[in-house]
Amino acid sequence: MSTTRTAIASHRGGAILWPENSPTAFRATAALAVEQVEFDLHLSADDVPVVIHDPLLDRTTEAKGPVRARSLAELRRVRLKGAAGETVPSLAEVAELFRPTPISLRIELKADGAGQPYPGLLGRAMQVLDAAGMAGRCVFTSFQAPLVAEAAAHAPTIWLLAPAMQQAAGLAGAIAAARALGIGGIGLRVESCDAESVAAIRGAGLSAGAWAVNAAEEIARIFALGVDVFTTDDPVTALRLRG
Repeated sequence: MSTTRTAIASHRGGAILWPENSPTAFRATAALAVEQVEFDLHLSADDVPVVIHDPLLDRTTEAKGPVRARSLAELRRVRLKGAAGETVPSLAEVAELFRPTPISLRIELKADGAGQPYPGLLGRAMQVLDAAGMAGRCVFTSFQAPLVAEAAAHAPTIWLLAPAMQQAAGLAGAIAAARALGIGGIGLRVESCDAESVAAIRGAGLSAGAWAVNAAEEIARIFALGVDVFTTDDPVTALRLRG
């Protein structure tokens, strides 16, 4: 077991506890002793980075259709479900909320509804982060290795390894790809994360992380493995178990 303190990332602002990727969730997370807040980035029709998980508005808002089809002004009129009238936040708003705190931004670069990267998403995100003075306090993640590799020139990076990709490439193959692309770390789904895989990732000089760590017993097991960081929808329980 590693003696390094395992960092906690509040996933989508703590999606079990508060409406995901909402200002309410981010304000609540900002008051916690977590190291990172995790959220997802898409582009609006006018190329503004906005914080929402899905490429479609349907699941988490009262509107329907692609995020990309609406301008920021239009998205400001789209109410999030269960969030007391709050609307889709921009990256600038989230960065400003966390700027006075010690919490770092863990930003997942998303693709559009067709699975294609948004042209210019990373560059526009960096412009916002630079303006907010937060460029040195961010980590970029994605399930798409090329997006992570592009971000590696700007900030620490983590490739989120989907179970299907891990099965297809093998962990050794994924580690080799990450090293070749200059990616700094690999995040494994909680069920795939064990002592052997953590040792293999660390042995290659990469950071080892886990995601979808939500149940108390899973959180305790991941702490025992001593990973570098994990995401959880229940940061309050994670903080309690870390003690």
